[in-house]
Amino acid sequence: MKKFVKTLLKIVAAGCTLIAVALVATTSVNAVASGIEGGRIEAYGQRVAVDGRQMNVVVAGDAGDTVVLLPGFGTAAPALDFQPLVDDLAKDHRVIVVEPFGYGLSDGTDRERTTENIVTEVHSALQALGAYNYVLMGHSIAGIYGLEYAERYPDEVTAFVGIDTSVPGQPGMDTQFPTGLFAAVKNLGLMRLVAAVGGVGYELPAYSDEAREQIALISNRNSLSPSYLDEMAHISTNFEDALGAKFPEQLPLLLFVEADNSNNPDWIGLHERQASEVADGTVIPIDGEHYLHQSHAAEIAADFRAWADERV
Repeated sequence: MKKFVKTLLKIVAAGCTLIAVALVATTSVNAVASGIEGGRIEAYGQRVAVDGRQMNVVVAGDAGDTVVLLPGFGTAAPALDFQPLVDDLAKDHRVIVVEPFGYGLSDGTDRERTTENIVTEVHSALQALGAYNYVLMGHSIAGIYGLEYAERYPDEVTAFVGIDTSVPGQPGMDTQFPTGLFAAVKNLGLMRLVAAVGGVGYELPAYSDEAREQIALISNRNSLSPSYLDEMAHISTNFEDALGAKFPEQLPLLLFVEADNSNNPDWIGLHERQASEVADGTVIPIDGEHYLHQSHAAEIAADFRAWADERV
């Protein structure tokens, strides 16, 4: 029995040593690669001063009404992610993509990622651009931020358009994420390893090889960053604070929604109830997955134009 125990301990010790060596290797590779990749990221858009930091925005098109695009949580490079939709809408609109702090080429921040702070910062960026009347169009968690935004700046927001947006009271948003563990995963280089194996997506023809490469580089930098993790830590409280919130009754509301959400059979119902709370609410189901603007940009742009034309 003593011999068996000694052998077992040796095996465990060898295994731990191998794991330690592997983690040292992934940590070193991550540090070196991060330094190299920083020089390969190509600048796009323009930077505006907000709260003593620099926020990156992209402006495209110069005709028609202004559409402001806000990303879903964790979208590494919003301007590149939205590119197919931006290209279409910019034909007859002024389109502004805002990359909040911690996203895209914007600086990180140590301010808490509460809905209040995020909304204030986005609004400051738009003021710096001279944007005072616009359609607010957002993806995913932008539906939660958009509620407060429209409530605080009703004289500026002319309509809200959601792209599979989050809704107050949707199930599963009270989860407490292990952000400390995720930070360790980032620092040990394991996130980079996962990305290298699984990729970052964007395999659709709408995205060029160059765009995919830049998204991968920016994703390695931004994913599980301190700003990212702080926003993750605030998801449950931001959703809790939004309970009972509604868009202003007279604000036109257009919601593009994933038609078949297997994780939430009442997904369309949640959005239909939200749309019924305003005087002019429309829900358009789309056969696609959560990032509808990646695969259905032309359809979203066309339906938005038709919807907007009816309200002129």
